[in-house]
Amino acid sequence: MTAGEGSTRSLWMDTGEIAERPALEEDSHADVCVVGAGIAGLTTAYRLVRAGCSVIVLDDGSIGGGETGRTTAHLTDALDDRFFTLEKLHGEDGSRLAAESHARAIDEIESIVRIEGIDCEFERLNGYLFVPPGEDVRVLERELAAAHRAGLADVRISRGALLGRYPLGPCLVFPRQAQFHPLKYLRAIAQAIEHRGGRICTMTHAIEIEDGTPARVETKAGPVVTAGAVVVATNTPVNDRVAIHTKQAAYRTYVIAVPVPAESIAPALYWDTGDPYHYIRLARGVGGDVLIVGGEDHKTGQAPDDERACFASLEAWIASRLPEAGQVAYRWSGQIMEPVDGLAFIGRNPGNDNVYIATGDSGNGMTHGTIAGMLLGDLLLKRENPWSSLYDAGRKPLRAAKEFLKENVNVAAQYADLLKGGELASIDELPRGTGAVIRRGAHKIAAYRDSHGSLHELSAVCPHLGCVVNWNAVESSWDCPCHGSRFAPDGTVLNGPANRGLDPVSA
Repeated sequence: MTAGEGSTRSLWMDTGEIAERPALEEDSHADVCVVGAGIAGLTTAYRLVRAGCSVIVLDDGSIGGGETGRTTAHLTDALDDRFFTLEKLHGEDGSRLAAESHARAIDEIESIVRIEGIDCEFERLNGYLFVPPGEDVRVLERELAAAHRAGLADVRISRGALLGRYPLGPCLVFPRQAQFHPLKYLRAIAQAIEHRGGRICTMTHAIEIEDGTPARVETKAGPVVTAGAVVVATNTPVNDRVAIHTKQAAYRTYVIAVPVPAESIAPALYWDTGDPYHYIRLARGVGGDVLIVGGEDHKTGQAPDDERACFASLEAWIASRLPEAGQVAYRWSGQIMEPVDGLAFIGRNPGNDNVYIATGDSGNGMTHGTIAGMLLGDLLLKRENPWSSLYDAGRKPLRAAKEFLKENVNVAAQYADLLKGGELASIDELPRGTGAVIRRGAHKIAAYRDSHGSLHELSAVCPHLGCVVNWNAVESSWDCPCHGSRFAPDGTVLNGPANRGLDPVSA
């Protein structure tokens, strides 16, 4: 997928690893049809073809061209939502299963790298969880105790860790974490799937996904896939309107990559406990060492100011700690789906018999996506899996009722935009290369003026559930503040849950 004129591009996307395949051209049948060629979709397909199943993978973009291509590729069992929180929400057994599944996901990636001989810069390293200056370090003691109860007995406290020459202060050390190049990995997985008889069709948009025996996927170009089961692995489900979307919220997260002197930063994963939080890792390549710094999250379509300010905050944050860092070489943003109870939704889609979903990465997309492949593979092959109840897509997050209410009150408040005036007094005020929502009578219009000065007008109402979109100046996209759907300047859908573009003004 692309995000229109002026869009950002991740470090991984600039290495020539994005791969495309021919689009689906004829009706087809398979044991399983997977919609989405990111890490969750391809890991599922890989597990199934190795078990002898016939599999067709469809994606409306390129392999890894969605959110997998925008990850910072931390492979970790140190979960963003903290183990003491997961223990409160899912009990001690649930917290232990969460830790076990993420650790096993890292092992699974390492195993696939070894079996397939993948050169994707996979390496094991330590992870460090630290507290920002002036904040209470006792949170580390709580997390250490909870991590030990979750079975991570090797986690320990360190008081001398450094980020370059910057002292982290007291921190938790999580051993045997990992990192890799996500698109090199996915490209090799795709080749392994095809080598074993699986089919991958990119530039193929699934417009209808229907449960049944067989299940059915209708594509925009016309061909239909029938299958014993369908797996929807599209970051957020595009096959239902409400069932999952009230239980998770979309957030934008921001990333910069800055060159640093060779060997000045110890290879490791670093995370802080701040709000907004930050996450850091080192990438080493032909051009030298590059530090990848992320954070400054906010709800999609609800930037506190201009999205560009999030990049400025990241630059200031790392400059204050590592003044030797160079000028920003890459900057990009990505979409995180935050489930209200901290864990992904993986399994049979609520109300369906033969449609399965994988969503709710919760900032740990590479391991949650791998867990999805492992778990869905077992479910589809009728095998027992100890994680199935924990990640059940139909679960009711009763212990997270407060977070559930907060997120859905926030969504409800966004509908007030339907009654407000426009952002500009006159369309003539709209500069080139930017967009704004204007009011014309009873209608809200998403107006975009391209770099040539031509004006493009669309309905500003998201086709998912009717919220008014906002202009994202970083990605040059229209973002829905309710459930995170995103659209290119011409209205083409970029992210679900909407599965079609913004309507022309004439509609």
